[in-house]
Amino acid sequence: MVEARIDGKSASIEAAAERSAEILSRARLPVIAGLGTDIAGARGAILLAERLRGAYDHMQSDKIFTNLDVNRQAGLMCTTPNEARHRADVLVFIGKDLTRIWPQLVERLAPGEIPMFDLPHEPRKIVWIAPGRSAAELKGIAVETLDSSDLHATLGALRARVADKPITAAKGAKRKIDEVAEILKKARFGVAIWGEELLDRLAIEMLHGLILDLNKSTRFSGLPLGADANSTGVTQASGWMTGVPMRTSFGRGYPEHDTWRFDANRMIESGEADAALWISAYGQKAPDWKKQVPLVALVPPQTRFFQEPQVLVEVGCPGIDHDGAEFSRELGTIVARKASHPSDAPSVAAIINRIAQQIGGDA
Repeated sequence: MVEARIDGKSASIEAAAERSAEILSRARLPVIAGLGTDIAGARGAILLAERLRGAYDHMQSDKIFTNLDVNRQAGLMCTTPNEARHRADVLVFIGKDLTRIWPQLVERLAPGEIPMFDLPHEPRKIVWIAPGRSAAELKGIAVETLDSSDLHATLGALRARVADKPITAAKGAKRKIDEVAEILKKARFGVAIWGEELLDRLAIEMLHGLILDLNKSTRFSGLPLGADANSTGVTQASGWMTGVPMRTSFGRGYPEHDTWRFDANRMIESGEADAALWISAYGQKAPDWKKQVPLVALVPPQTRFFQEPQVLVEVGCPGIDHDGAEFSRELGTIVARKASHPSDAPSVAAIINRIAQQIGGDA
C-alpha cells in the first residue's frame, strides 16, 4: 500500500499533492534538491522548478562537478566501458576503492582478457596508480603498481617523464615512474579509469594533461566512473532542457546556472531557500541540513529524517518498482529499464505531475 503523510499523519496522495503545491508555490525561492530519480522524474522536477521560479540541484553535484568543471575549462577525452574492454591494450586504474564506486568494474572491463579488437591480440598491460590494497582485487592478473602519497605530484612527475622531461625524485621512485611512463607511451589504445570522489579537480586536470600529451603519439582516453543516484542522467537531462547542468535557478524567469549560488545545501543553510522538495528514489537518503525549512519528501519506505517532513510520499525505485530510463554506467548512455519487481509504488514523475496539476498545468 502506498503511504503518504502530512505532518506525520496518514493522508491520500491527492491531499499530499495539494499540500505540497501549497508549500512550494507560497515560497519566495523553493529549491528542488536530492534529485535522485530517473529521466522522467528529472524532466518533471526541472519543469516544476521553472513553474515555481525555483532552483534545482542534485545530491551528487560536488562529485559531478569535479569532472565537469575541468571539462568546461580544459576539455576531457572520454570513452565508454565497452570501448575500454574491447580495444584498450593498457588500462590505468587511479585511486583506491574503485570497485566500491562501481562493484561491476572488474566484470565489465575484464582486465584479464585479451582485448577483442586490438590487432596484435596480446594480453593487455594493467597499471594501478595509488592503489592502496585495491590492486589485490585483480586476482591472478599482473599489475604494475605505482604507489603515491601525493597524487598531484605523482601525476605531474609521470606527465613530465612521458614528455622526456627531468624530475626530482629518489632513484627507486624515478625508475618506477619511468617504467610506467614507457608502458603508457607504448600503448596502442590506453584508458585511464578514476572515480570523482577520489580525485580532486587539480588531479583530474593533471590527468587530462597527461592524456592530451599521450595523444600526440598514440591513442589514450579517460573513463570517469561517475556518481550514483542517476547523477549523470540528470546532468544530461538538465543539459538538453536548459543548456546547463544542475545548480540552476529560474528565479529571473530563465535558467541561470551558478555552482555556488544554487548549491542546495548552501541555499538552505543560508536561509535563501525557504522551502524544499527532496527527491531520493534510489535509496533511503535524507538531507543533512541543520536549518529546518518546510519540506516535501519523495522517498522510499523507511527513510528516516531528523524532523518529520511537512509532506512525505513513498515512491518506487526506477527499474525495480516501475519502468524507467536512466544513465547506464555499463554502457555509457541512457537506457530503458523494465521493472524487475513491479509494485504499486508511484514514480517520482507521477507525483510531481500531481503537484504540478495543483499549481496549474502538467510538469
